[in-house]
Amino acid sequence: MSAAAAETAAWSVVPLDGERWDGFADLVERNNGIFGGCWCIGWHPECGQRGISHRDVKEQLVRDGRAQAALVLDPGGAVQGWCQYGPPEELPGIKHRRAYAKEPPPHPDWRIACLYVDRRHRGQGVARVALGGALELVARAGGGLVEAISEVTAGREAHGRFLFSGTAELLEDHGFVRVRQVGLHAWILNRTVEPSKES
Repeated sequence: MSAAAAETAAWSVVPLDGERWDGFADLVERNNGIFGGCWCIGWHPECGQRGISHRDVKEQLVRDGRAQAALVLDPGGAVQGWCQYGPPEELPGIKHRRAYAKEPPPHPDWRIACLYVDRRHRGQGVARVALGGALELVARAGGGLVEAISEVTAGREAHGRFLFSGTAELLEDHGFVRVRQVGLHAWILNRTVEPSKES
């Protein structure tokens, strides 16, 4: 086993829920609220409402079971990354909305929204583990068509702020296929996840 594979194998994945809120909040707080205070509500319907606390909104969504993510834990149990996913009704705030709506793709059962890794743990395979964990949780929840909108990075340098949904290449490594281009480098990708025997 390579050193990189051994390092990736040390990570574990758990679902985000009320009991794990404190670990999730610790990661967000260590990283300046994520993009200056988003708290990963950018895809939720509440995003953009005036006078709200993003932290409080996210916590309530999690405790109500309306915000889902695969949390990646290091060997010591600290959260070092996540992949947010959920049904489109939970995550309607898609990017490139106009281009998306011109020729809507098949309606997904699930959407991959955000992938985030702690600054100190980037380049260690955490995003890959998070995405794989989210797809496993989707399979346990009954599977279905999973959609993502992401950036193609092959042959160019892409700023990290555009890669909040991972890269198209990472998604393709997990079985996603490109459906349609919706931005200069942005694509709709999807894949079908079969239900798990545990579902």
